[in-house]
Amino acid sequence: MAEFDVVVLGTGLKECVLSGLLSICGKKVLHIDQNPHYGGEGASISPLEELYKRFQVPGPPKGMGQGKEWTIDLIPKFLLSNGQLVKMLLYTEVTRYLDFKVVEDSYVYQAGKIHKVPVTEADTQASDLMGMFDKRRFRKLLLFVLNFDEHDPRTFLDMDPNRTTMRDVFRHFDLGTDAVEFTGHALALQSGDDYLDQPCLQTLKRIKLYSDSLARYDRSPYLYPLYGLGELPQGIARLSSQNGGKYLQNRKVDDIIIESGRVVGVKSDGEVFRCKQLLCDPSYAPGRVRKVGRVIRVICLLNHPIRNTHDAKSCHIIIPHTQVQRKSDIYVCMVSYGHNVAPEGKYIAVVSTNVETSNPEKEVQLGLALLEPIMQKFISITDLMVPTDDGRRSQIFVSRSYDATTHSETECEDIKDLFHRMTGAEFSFEDFQREGEADGDD
Repeated sequence: MAEFDVVVLGTGLKECVLSGLLSICGKKVLHIDQNPHYGGEGASISPLEELYKRFQVPGPPKGMGQGKEWTIDLIPKFLLSNGQLVKMLLYTEVTRYLDFKVVEDSYVYQAGKIHKVPVTEADTQASDLMGMFDKRRFRKLLLFVLNFDEHDPRTFLDMDPNRTTMRDVFRHFDLGTDAVEFTGHALALQSGDDYLDQPCLQTLKRIKLYSDSLARYDRSPYLYPLYGLGELPQGIARLSSQNGGKYLQNRKVDDIIIESGRVVGVKSDGEVFRCKQLLCDPSYAPGRVRKVGRVIRVICLLNHPIRNTHDAKSCHIIIPHTQVQRKSDIYVCMVSYGHNVAPEGKYIAVVSTNVETSNPEKEVQLGLALLEPIMQKFISITDLMVPTDDGRRSQIFVSRSYDATTHSETECEDIKDLFHRMTGAEFSFEDFQREGEADGDD
């Protein structure tokens, strides 16, 4: 009977990253997936015919190019170039299996049209998001954020980052409502407005992260793998195998074996694998999760770039919730042949948000309108599941479902939390050094 330190069920992004981190820490890891492909809920689908089949849509029609030229991510997540996921990938050295390319531009929707997100001095001067006086105040805020150091009170401007709210910070710089909105949602990537009445520290760090990420490649703070996100789990699988990990795909999970309230093994296709800990996505432990919401995602195939993006081959758009009288932001991300995920002249855009009504498709109508005309769209509505406990007693650790955001930072928070609960140690991204860096083409 085979024995492992950790059995991981599912090959989603979070499970694979944790598998790589744990194997580097010396854990003997077994990875089992009931699917024949990597990625789980967030799989990359290729060829194009498989996408039509998955959503039970007739086609594809002629004029779509060769099916094998398409790779469609069901849950796309852009990576902030100086963000946590990139640091994790550098730490595991899986970047030697991957090539990244910068996403061309980042936009925010306001007053009926999309605007380039201003962070640099030139962008701020050219932006029509703000009037002349707000531009001066916004520059002062950015200068404060860039100089801010949570360990140096001299940079606080008499504002305690652990007590002063972000609303008070905006008030200190006398920022107008529009500037507050795009700063909070397009720079700090906050999905709602609760942050305004919370201590400002985390939001300041988020704005600084966005700015630092943008500084690496000038045009946009985001990276995306060539050939799609499916390359990440595959690369991490190869890395884990090199560290003694084992992968079993297309294997049914018969049972999770528990003795005295703790996991001791997994039974798969009649074979028992002993383990000390179990990590899985919600689909493998339906009795250990609860529903907290729903997410709608609409995958759209286009034969043109998005209007008013300067013919960008890839971009990211945030529609703040106040622009559409909602509680949650709407996200639009687009990639294309520029990232080798579609034939030349073809584009893949995904619109996503949290479901708030009984008519989810109507909720994303504004995002879809930005993409018109749409060749074909595929709609998915999934439950947002979270674990019912922290897993410490049973040693069964369940990840959260993927949220509606189109960036990876919230998923990284879940990875860090799971790593801490499983190992008892905080994973510090600041304490390691790697000689290599993620490749990013301008």
